Amino acid sequence: MPKWPSAPWRSPTPSPPVADAAAAAAAEPLRIVMLAFARMTQLDLTGPFEVFARLPAAKIEIVAKSRRNPVEDAAGLSIVATASYNEIAGCHVLFVPGGPGQLELMEDGPTLDFLRRMAVEARYITSVCTGSLVLGAAGLLKGYRATSHWLSLPQLALLGAEPVEERVVVDRNRFTGAGVSSGIDLALRLATEIAGEDEARRIALAIEYQPAPAFPSRDREDARLVAEVRARTAAFQDKREAAARRAGARLPSEP
Repeated sequence: MPKWPSAPWRSPTPSPPVADAAAAAAAEPLRIVMLAFARMTQLDLTGPFEVFARLPAAKIEIVAKSRRNPVEDAAGLSIVATASYNEIAGCHVLFVPGGPGQLELMEDGPTLDFLRRMAVEARYITSVCTGSLVLGAAGLLKGYRATSHWLSLPQLALLGAEPVEERVVVDRNRFTGAGVSSGIDLALRLATEIAGEDEARRIALAIEYQPAPAFPSRDREDARLVAEVRARTAAFQDKREAAARRAGARLPSEP
């Protein structure tokens, strides 16, 4: 992991239990841009948002292509963007969620251009679930280890990334999370990098993050259930793979 220039919000040592409010207010804001798009999976966005919002000096923008109307997620939940692409000059943290709408996003020129523009300044480029495929379509994961939802993980290779079957994968300044619920894990990992382990643990305590899985074993070890899920999603996964192939073909040959 490269060592970025020091900033008031990046603490290499454990932070004190009680932050000084005046100092926090005077600190350079930690500018976090979280992409929102139609038919995204809201938990991909809202889980990490809850963690990021508790970081010292965090200033979060929920950014959509347009903020004329609320963004409706894949299940019909409306989310109001705070800014549009042309209103954002840059950020320290770039975050992309996933969801069915990722399919169209991978071929949306203005969105891919926006992500590339943000990546120039961003100290951390991050995603959850199939948001990594969108980063890949923008050419931002070429030559990087990365993860995604388990159903879509192999598609990362079509975009020049090295697929890794782990819940959170960190390669230099790329932080990627696996499917949906892993967003909180990703956000806490990034919080540790930015604000130190003590601060990240305080956030985990505040949101009572203490996973207790409803099922004692990994359901992905159940061949019957895996086959059923694959069958139910096969048609859409075929579309995802086709989109990833097209996006990969558009990427320049050099890293």
